[in-house]
Amino acid sequence: MRPGADGRLYAINPEAGYFGVVPGTNTKSNPNAMKMISHDTIFTNVGLTADGDVWWEGKDGEPPAECLDWRGEKWTPASKEKCAHPNSRFTTPMRNNPALAPEAEDPNGVPISAIIFGGRRATTLPLVFQAFNWIHGVYVGAMMGSEMTAAAVGGKGQVRRDPMAMLPFCGYNMGDYFRHWIRMRKHIRQIPRIFAVNWFRKDKDGNFLWPGFSENMRVLKWIIDRCSGRAGAEETPLGWVPRAEDFDLVGMEGFSPEKLNEAQTISVDEWKKEILEEDELMFQLHDSMPKELIFQRELLVARL
Repeated sequence: MRPGADGRLYAINPEAGYFGVVPGTNTKSNPNAMKMISHDTIFTNVGLTADGDVWWEGKDGEPPAECLDWRGEKWTPASKEKCAHPNSRFTTPMRNNPALAPEAEDPNGVPISAIIFGGRRATTLPLVFQAFNWIHGVYVGAMMGSEMTAAAVGGKGQVRRDPMAMLPFCGYNMGDYFRHWIRMRKHIRQIPRIFAVNWFRKDKDGNFLWPGFSENMRVLKWIIDRCSGRAGAEETPLGWVPRAEDFDLVGMEGFSPEKLNEAQTISVDEWKKEILEEDELMFQLHDSMPKELIFQRELLVARL
């Protein structure tokens, strides 16, 4: 991302393609992904059928009568072990995406109106909220955390801080990285709004509150409408959140305004615990953590 001559923030995608976890991927859950990976794709740690095709749990059609599992051992539907590793992956060229926008190849990039941070959390984090301002948004991204999945060895379900989803990729001190974000505010005249999303919140019975998949477009619509001044919101200690009347629920059978409110619930007790759990990252970066983010933390405590 870089500032443009018109004062807006512009971005290009430096990646040449996509990668993702394949178990559970099928034409119902992700039709575009299935079209993308139908050719010119590399798979890792999936099953291999006798005719040279790949297989994973959740793929369309019936399981093969027999194949090799991800360890190269014989597998049948009666086997106790999974055919594909829970973290088995695909990687495919960007040009395979049938929904690819032509602007993806524009060397000047595209103007950015919104920046979205997201974590995988079963509790605490609401479906979507908007940060109050740029510095607050940097704090939201800096304190982002996700519950560990099969991709992390051990500790599954524990919350790991992953600032701006950059922990494995940032080549220098994260505190300096945060400071760079803060300084960028001075170089942009039209400030993008910053949002946080959480598709993975669950109810007390362990069921996902939000249906996800294509319904995520409803959340993105609210975000776009907020950037355009077309959607309302309610002020909360975390930021601006959509009310049921601000959100497009038309055609969502079985998903009521009450369900949306449940997905948006903000528990003061849970957030007090969340702030305490941020201490580990704060201590690790104590000598480089920008004071602006420390102040944002204190402001959140005061609002709670």
